Amino acid sequence: LDGRVFIYASENAEASEIQMMIAVEQQKAQFEAQLVHTFTDVCWDKCMDKLSSKLDSRTDTCLASCVERFIDTTLTITNRFTHMAQKGGMH
Repeated sequence: LDGRVFIYASENAEASEIQMMIAVEQQKAQFEAQLVHTFTDVCWDKCMDKLSSKLDSRTDTCLASCVERFIDTTLTITNRFTHMAQKGGMH
């Protein structure tokens, strides 16, 4: 009986761990989708003056720079929150 209880508990722990991993991956995917949507809106408004069939070099450079700044800023903020959470600074 003890062996079966251990196996059952082990399977439950494994299932819980898998569910947690799935939840984390779903949250990451949702965050990334929201991030892409946000920087698309921000950079479009900042860089697009007129619509045409091709991007001119100024617009292309502006978009690339805007996206890079947006990603760098987001990573800095995310790393800061992660660091605070690991130190127990988030209440």
